[in-house]
Amino acid sequence: MENVKKHFEEEAKEFDDIIWKVIPYYDEMLEALISAISFPKSIPIKVIDIGCGTGTISNMVLKCYPNAQVTCLDIAENMVEMAKLKLSAYSNVRFITGDITHFDFDDNYDVAISSLALHHLLTDKDKKEFYKKIYKHLNQNGIFYNADVVLASSENLQKLYIDQWKRFMARKISREDIENRYLAKYYEEDKPSKLVDQLTWLFEIGFVDVDVIWKYYNLAVYGGVKI
Repeated sequence: MENVKKHFEEEAKEFDDIIWKVIPYYDEMLEALISAISFPKSIPIKVIDIGCGTGTISNMVLKCYPNAQVTCLDIAENMVEMAKLKLSAYSNVRFITGDITHFDFDDNYDVAISSLALHHLLTDKDKKEFYKKIYKHLNQNGIFYNADVVLASSENLQKLYIDQWKRFMARKISREDIENRYLAKYYEEDKPSKLVDQLTWLFEIGFVDVDVIWKYYNLAVYGGVKI
């Protein structure tokens, strides 16, 4: 996680520009994540944004749910500072700088969301344990949705996933940067898990209505509800 922290500390200022070039259909993915929040727009729901980055998703939440109380969590101090700037118009936000591998929830939430963060947890066991922690700290009828990098169910499909991802990045990024920067960091820092396994974990933990609501090769938005 130290490498991950260093990476995002360095990229914080250019992150919002990079993300659109690297993540296929990033706007669709985020819209899917926000659309999964099914509470009435006017109620004061409590939301935690795990791996908030520069605050893009929290900003979308607050535009849709102006009375929400939002907690933004990220490992990188520079990311949190960027999020503070982006969300400076809102008084109903708190910010926490912390490593998700050691994070202890200090509150319960109606909504837990995450984007492009939880794949940094090192092992399948680490991810499953974190999902259990999220479940424990959701209120009744609370929801958890994750927009993240995932692995395919087979090596052949995984190769297809990576090929399609490279094809997307090649629209705006040089082949050298794709291979030596973005794919190199992917193989060094990212530890995604199979999507089908993660759906099984969510069922086993106790989530209901578990589903995938958006997917593009190696990216997916998935989650469920605590009843």
